[in-house]
Amino acid sequence: MTISFESLGVSEARVKKLEKLGFDQPTDVQAQAIPELLKGKDVVGQSQTGTGKTAAFSLPILERIDVADTRVQALILTPTRELAQQVATAMKTFSCDRALNVLTVYGGQSIDRQIQSLKRGVQVVVGTPGRIIDLLNRKVLHFKALQYVILDEADEMLSMGFIDDVRNILRQTPTQRQTACFSATMPKMVQDLIDEFMDQPVNLQVAQPKATPTQIAQRVYKVPRGWKKEQALKPILAVENPESALIFVRTKRTASEVTQTLQSAGYSVDEYHGDLSQGQRERLVQRFRKNQVRLVVATDIAARGLDVQNLSHVINFDLPDNPESYIHRIGRTGRAGKTGVAISLSQYRDRNTLRQIEGKLGHRLQIVSIPTRSEIEAQRLEQLRQQLYDSLGGERMASFLPLVRELSDEYDAHAIAAAALQMVYDQNRPQWLDENWQDPPSDRPKPKPRPKRNPKQSVRSK
Repeated sequence: MTISFESLGVSEARVKKLEKLGFDQPTDVQAQAIPELLKGKDVVGQSQTGTGKTAAFSLPILERIDVADTRVQALILTPTRELAQQVATAMKTFSCDRALNVLTVYGGQSIDRQIQSLKRGVQVVVGTPGRIIDLLNRKVLHFKALQYVILDEADEMLSMGFIDDVRNILRQTPTQRQTACFSATMPKMVQDLIDEFMDQPVNLQVAQPKATPTQIAQRVYKVPRGWKKEQALKPILAVENPESALIFVRTKRTASEVTQTLQSAGYSVDEYHGDLSQGQRERLVQRFRKNQVRLVVATDIAARGLDVQNLSHVINFDLPDNPESYIHRIGRTGRAGKTGVAISLSQYRDRNTLRQIEGKLGHRLQIVSIPTRSEIEAQRLEQLRQQLYDSLGGERMASFLPLVRELSDEYDAHAIAAAALQMVYDQNRPQWLDENWQDPPSDRPKPKPRPKRNPKQSVRSK
C-alpha cells in the first residue's frame, strides 16, 4: 500500500501545496515521524542529512500552530546559520498561511533587527544556540506560549560545543511542551540530553546508510612521516583525476589553507564555509553543479548545505571522528546506482580511527602509497591515450587533416603525431610537478644488513 501525506494526517490544502512542490510521496523518516508528532508525542530520530527530516518536523508544526497568536510557539535549534536558513526557508515554503512569521536568528546578523522582529511578533524561531541564549539573556525572547522544540543535528551541536547552551535553553522552556530530536549519530551526551529533557520519546527506526557501500571504491593513502597532507594531496589528485570532488576538512582554517595550496598548484577549486554570505554560497553551488569548479573544500558542518549530485569523488583530507560520519560522507558519491570513489588521507595517528571505520564497514580498506613521479606520468599518458581515442571518433578531427597533409610533405606521419601528443602532454603538465619534486619515501621495510663473516673465525667441524 502506497503511503501518502494525506494518510499521515497532513491537511488537504497542505497536501496540494506539497504536490505543487514535487513532494508526491513521504520519505521513510516523514512516514514515521509525522503521525507521532501530530499525536503530540516526543520523537527521537537517528536520521542522516538528505532523508527529508526537515519536512518530517516542519509539517506537523505547521498543521498545529496558531497563526492568530503572534507569540513564539515553536523553537528549532540548529548548529549552523546555514541549516537555520534552510529550515526557515522550508517552513515558509510549506506554509499555506501568509500570517505565519518565521524568524532566523544567529550570530553575525544584526541582533537589533532580530529584536524588532520579535517585538512585532513571530510564531516560529529557528536559530543557533548562542544567539538564542543572547536573546533570552536580554529578555526579548519569551517562551510563555512555546509548545514545540526541535533539536536538529544534535550531534553537530555537541561537536561544536553547544550542548551546554542547549541544556540551558531547554531548562527555560515550559515543562508541558513537545520535543523532537534528530541526529545523524547518537553520542552518549546526546542520549543523556534526551533522557533528561524528553518525555517517553518514540524512537524512529529510520533506515541508515548501508554499512558497506558496494558501489563506492574506497582507498586510503598513507601520508609519509614528515610530509604535510597538502603535499600528499597533489599527487593523489593527479592520479585520481576526479571530475568533481568534495574535500572534507576539520576546520575553516584548514579549508582556506588547502584551497590556497590547490589554487596555487593550478587546480579548479574553491572553499565552502560559514563565513560566506548566502549569495556567495548559492553562486558557488551553481558553479559546482555546472562543473565550473571541479573541487570544493568544506567542513562537515558547511557541507550539510551543499547538496550536489553526481560527485565522482569524496576525499577525506581529515578523517571524521566516528565511523557513522565516514559512511555519511562517502555516501555523497555513488548515488542513484552510479559508481563513486572515496579517498582518505591517513597519518600514523589515524590508525585507531581507521580500525573503527573498518569495524563498522565489516572489511579492511585498501591501503595505498602516495603516487611517485613515474606513476603520475604513467597515469597522465593513459589519460592522454583515452583522450586520443575519443578525438579519433569525433567530428572536429577533419578540420585538422589539411594541416597534417601539409606537414607530411616534410615530416613522417609518426613524427607529426608524436609532436602533437607531446604538445598536449606538456601543456597539461601539473604546475607543481617540476624538477624539484621529491618522490615520497618508500614505505617498504628496508632489508636488514647481513652480518659480515669474520674470515678468521674458525669453522666448526661436523
